[in-house]
Amino acid sequence: MKHIFEYYNEVFPARWDEPALTDYNGTDDYTFGSLAQLIARLGLFFRALGVKEGEHIALCGRNCANWAASYLAVTTNHNVVVSILQDFTPDDIQGLVNHSDARLLIIGPYVWKNFPQEAAVLKEKMPHLKAVISLVDFSVLYQRAGEVRVNEIGDIDPVFEERYPNRFTPADVHYPTNNLDELMMINYTSGSMGTPKGVMLSYRSLSGNVRAGNTCLPGKAGDKIVSMLPLAHAFGLLADLLFPLSMGCHIYYLTKTPTPTLLMKAFAEVHPYMIASVPLVIEKICQKAVFPITNKKTMRLLWHAPFGIGPMIRRQIRKKLLQAFGGNLKYFIVGGAAINEEVERLLLGIHFPLIVGYGMTECGPLVGGCVLKDFVFRSAGHALEGNEVRIDSDDPLNTVGEIMVKGDHVMMGYYKNEDATKAAFTIDGWLKTGDLGLLDKKGNIFIKGRNKNMILSSTGQNIYPEEIEDKLNNMAGVAESVVVEREGKLVALVFPDQQGELSFRQPIAELMRENLQKLNNLLPRYSQIAKVELQEKEFEKTPKKSIKRFLYN
Repeated sequence: MKHIFEYYNEVFPARWDEPALTDYNGTDDYTFGSLAQLIARLGLFFRALGVKEGEHIALCGRNCANWAASYLAVTTNHNVVVSILQDFTPDDIQGLVNHSDARLLIIGPYVWKNFPQEAAVLKEKMPHLKAVISLVDFSVLYQRAGEVRVNEIGDIDPVFEERYPNRFTPADVHYPTNNLDELMMINYTSGSMGTPKGVMLSYRSLSGNVRAGNTCLPGKAGDKIVSMLPLAHAFGLLADLLFPLSMGCHIYYLTKTPTPTLLMKAFAEVHPYMIASVPLVIEKICQKAVFPITNKKTMRLLWHAPFGIGPMIRRQIRKKLLQAFGGNLKYFIVGGAAINEEVERLLLGIHFPLIVGYGMTECGPLVGGCVLKDFVFRSAGHALEGNEVRIDSDDPLNTVGEIMVKGDHVMMGYYKNEDATKAAFTIDGWLKTGDLGLLDKKGNIFIKGRNKNMILSSTGQNIYPEEIEDKLNNMAGVAESVVVEREGKLVALVFPDQQGELSFRQPIAELMRENLQKLNNLLPRYSQIAKVELQEKEFEKTPKKSIKRFLYN
């Protein structure tokens, strides 16, 4: 297998003066050469801060060029990157820093402003951390007493100049490629409720994923990407950094919440060749801009009309959609959740370049995918090179069973969680995905349901409703609850505790408004509840007294 850094060892020198990473409407802009130099300087900076080879460095902040540069600096300089979503609460982030054994935290300003600023408090909350550095300018925000004092990345300039007396040149790019089976990153995708689950991904896993991208989504050096998925998620990391950079693409980071207005403006200016997204983006565009046209009675008749009228209409709709995404789109990749069937049928009917993939963080993330010409309606591609997929069913073509995976992409396990790791695999080494599906005769994967109750947010974060329900069920007046997704928003269905807390004579609606505010103060922004709906009857249960969740979705 070709190591991920073999791609970079080739493309960085070849594209030395060409653009690599840009903050859209921002300040940071790196060529491949200046990015390589920053990676080298950061490696020396980590050592100056007392971080040894093999130790872990946590990274938490909004998408930006410096996030990408930091990730590459950690992984190319013989350290393990700990990827943490910046939307977690400060307490959750601090807990994950501790759980991951991180020695350094690289942090964005949005996260840092909510942290305690006193050195004594930081030392108490994260006792093993040597330092915290800014994602904005790599200045030192906190350093544990007793460490060698370093204030900013500029302090290592003399060391850098001594190491590279003739300046840093393309000949100095030689990232390590002999460590395929070593740990590359720990990816936390859930909060600190219960025992945290940090997915351990090897260089082999990420290299296999980059190989899959180059096989299924070929582009060329200089092609452009607009990043709209969180880099702290495996899907965003692969699609908006690791894979496109391996081809020599120019990646633009929005640095702000990707609102529809901002996205459309960026697409129009950047003209991306590929867009990776959760289904909600393309579904909303179709529902607002396309279906009102195609659902008209006259249009439905003309859609299938002879003499070229139908094809002409479909070409015009395709043209308008492609223009909305910048006019240079070759691939629109959807992953993370099932796409609406009506939307998928429309897009394939107009020959829109749609590909639906299948994966999970535990596979870094890709399990299934395919080249554009091989994509099959309602499928999620086939097992990618280096992977095997099987269905836990006596008749995988017709009888739904759990999807299981084995191969290059599969994780090493969960960090410091042997019980969870053991539970995730079968005795003979297959990863249990928790998803249900079928395989056709050509190996295409058809997802039919999910064993897990995970909800995917519109920006790609995993939401575990049980964690929210656990908090809500402990609040006044709540007997039990179910969190569901409706029209892209989270709604808490609550059966009130009519025998207990309501005896305080507080009106139930007022009490639930207070509960909603309290609950959202405990949650990351992406998993906050939009409203509470009261249920007149107790939730229906299975014989084991579990709520029949499917009745309320």
